[in-house]
Amino acid sequence: MVRSIVPPYLLARIADADPERFPAATAAARRTIRLDAPRTSARLTLSVDGDSLVAELSDAPDREIADAGGREQLPGRIVRREGQPASGDVAVDEAYDGLGATFDLYSEVFGRNSIDGAGLQLRASVHYGRLYDNAFWDGERMVFGDGDGEVFGRFTRSLSVIGHELTHGVTQFASGLVYHGQSGALTESVSDVFGALVEQYARGQTSEQASWLIGEGLFTAEVEGDALRSMRHPGTAYDDDVLGRDPQPAHLDDYIHTDEDDGGVHLNSGIPNRAFVLVADALGGHAWERAGRIWYDALTTRLPADVDFAGFALATARAASARYGEVSAELDAVRAGWHGVGVTIDGGRS
Repeated sequence: MVRSIVPPYLLARIADADPERFPAATAAARRTIRLDAPRTSARLTLSVDGDSLVAELSDAPDREIADAGGREQLPGRIVRREGQPASGDVAVDEAYDGLGATFDLYSEVFGRNSIDGAGLQLRASVHYGRLYDNAFWDGERMVFGDGDGEVFGRFTRSLSVIGHELTHGVTQFASGLVYHGQSGALTESVSDVFGALVEQYARGQTSEQASWLIGEGLFTAEVEGDALRSMRHPGTAYDDDVLGRDPQPAHLDDYIHTDEDDGGVHLNSGIPNRAFVLVADALGGHAWERAGRIWYDALTTRLPADVDFAGFALATARAASARYGEVSAELDAVRAGWHGVGVTIDGGRS
């Protein structure tokens, strides 16, 4: 299943914008919607090439970047492999560095060897399509568009986006959550959490120093907005006359019931996103050290494929208790974080 960074409702707003004001952006959004439509129902599995033996793979990144050359055929021409010098193409080199930064977080903090835990090669294709307004993980590789130049710039620019999309692969291997409703929103939230942590780990930022923005820098100067999503303050990432106002809720009381967006997966992910930031803020310091560890432990347990917010909250509480003790600041922070967004550990509402 393909997982894209730009929500369909945002592309729809751009597609309906004034074509005289944003000729490239409206055409690009309509084209992106058409290109994405066939992939949303495709089911793809992750695998290691038959010639590669897991036992022979070391705990170091193995990256391969291809240039799609503006076409919609993957992978494109291979232009940079592991250990090769910078290519001079900014998108190629940003993708290469972003894959490496994501590998580093999972390897150095969580002891995970690549996204599958067994050294899977990290592949990416850049310059996909013409004015393609998205980035996605297709079950095999990262794919990046160059944007339209009016609303979106190139999608390799954001490290949180790269970490987000690769984490979809981690979730698929670790839990295989159903991509619909609350379990789908948790899938998106987990990708936001670890996408933010990839960025923070690379920059050495504490929870307090971090922006907690997903996709910061993707918008051009024409857009009144900072990013695609704000984890600290869901619903505040943008407020633009074309894009509208960021619709994400920050509390379970405001949960959006909809048949669109796979049951609101990009919308309602704001609720668990804020819960994580509340936990990270309460614990202080680097968010990957304790809050991230708890979320990773919960993700890699035997979660039901259709787990809801309350079920995942319980999994994080159990992870905190197992790692830090039944009487600990970490467990208290987890309980308070979920309480702060209206989800209680016992499965009810606060």
